[in-house]
Amino acid sequence: MTMPQPARQIEVLLVEDDPGDVLMTREAFQDYKVANRLHVVHDGADAMAFLRCEGDFAGAPRPDLVLLDLNLPRMDGREVLQAIKSDAELASIPVVVLTTSEAEEDVLRSYSLHANAYVTKPVDFERFIEVVRQIDDFFVTVVRLPNR
Repeated sequence: MTMPQPARQIEVLLVEDDPGDVLMTREAFQDYKVANRLHVVHDGADAMAFLRCEGDFAGAPRPDLVLLDLNLPRMDGREVLQAIKSDAELASIPVVVLTTSEAEEDVLRSYSLHANAYVTKPVDFERFIEVVRQIDDFFVTVVRLPNR
């Protein structure tokens, strides 16, 4: 009988401008998993700088997963998603849109821009934590991510 391989540490980039949502996401990751590292940027321009290892993010690790809010300052999440998926160096990084918007047009546009998933943030604290845990669990234990 073979033993399951321990989950490798994955790098997760959270692109979120709401401090409360950042705090809840950090809590979900800290309480649930130790096999990942959560990096946070607060706007779309910093997200692209992080992904491209530019400026203050020159030493940033390549994320294995991006959790992306749509409504962001400086560069909104739709623009970030389009930039990621149109860049040959970044396009293979899975992007989960994690947003408050339930608008069908946002869902359709996100998928047309090649989002890997679209998740509406629950307003209930416990449900929000559970959703983040499920996303994390899916991408850490179920999905096979490319080797860095």
